[in-house]
Amino acid sequence: MHISDILKEGQPSLSFEFFPPKSQEASNDLYEVIAELERYKPSFVSVTYGAGGATRDLTHDLVIKIKETTGTPPVPHLTCIGHTEEEIESILVRYADAGVGNILALRGDPPHDQPNYDRSQDDFKFASDLVRFIKKFNKSGKHPDPRGFGIGVAGFPEGHPTTPNRVKEMAFLKEKVDAGADYICTQLFFDNHDFLDFRERCLLEGIDIPIIAGIMPVTSLKGMNRMAELAEGARYPAKLIRALQRAEGDTGAVEKVGIHYAAQQCAELLDAGVAGIHFYTLNKSKATMEIYSNLGLSRS
Repeated sequence: MHISDILKEGQPSLSFEFFPPKSQEASNDLYEVIAELERYKPSFVSVTYGAGGATRDLTHDLVIKIKETTGTPPVPHLTCIGHTEEEIESILVRYADAGVGNILALRGDPPHDQPNYDRSQDDFKFASDLVRFIKKFNKSGKHPDPRGFGIGVAGFPEGHPTTPNRVKEMAFLKEKVDAGADYICTQLFFDNHDFLDFRERCLLEGIDIPIIAGIMPVTSLKGMNRMAELAEGARYPAKLIRALQRAEGDTGAVEKVGIHYAAQQCAELLDAGVAGIHFYTLNKSKATMEIYSNLGLSRS
């Protein structure tokens, strides 16, 4: 099933993101988390892909594990950087043979150990190039679904870190959509005004595919700082910072504040008719389960 089919069912999608574990202990922990969250009947789960394809095989293994042991559609991330057309086709064939129905097509980041990575030799310069290649693959008949893969792309409510010109940013997003994207899943954000403005600007740009909102609850001050690094400058609203400061470093209180804030975000987004909410779980279940409970979203 394509994610676009799920989004047409008339209620907001609710989904989770995981990253591939790098040890057996971490794998065991993650599979427990997946089992816990599966009780909430997520619409789909996505699996990240390391910079420059660093976790390619780990990503594939986790995607196949989810496909074979759960009833939840897995959506593997796939990035452009450092890949040839032949490599990307090989990856698509592996997923097609396994019956995976969707791909999240991303530009991606350079390898961490190559800060001066030269992209001029890459076969794919932009995520739109990757979307076009997947659409071409879909026409090859190599996927058991005659439609091929459903395709998602990323959106940036706070602005793309490498494109400060927001007019150009929307033009680039429109190019991904015109290349064949079915839906947009956003980077994390903490101010719903950013998301709602982004959604409005998409309409003005002629982008009318569903937009799923990416939410990550703050569960620790250390994690908040780490989030800002990963999201390249995530903006924290003053009201969130003020609430966290009231916690005065109490780890339990900080976690409660972050979960409460994220639950409020989700409630407002649902009231605003969001197409879906995608939870960045960091491979943990507690915060997501508590948000579900606070919103009355249990699907078990």
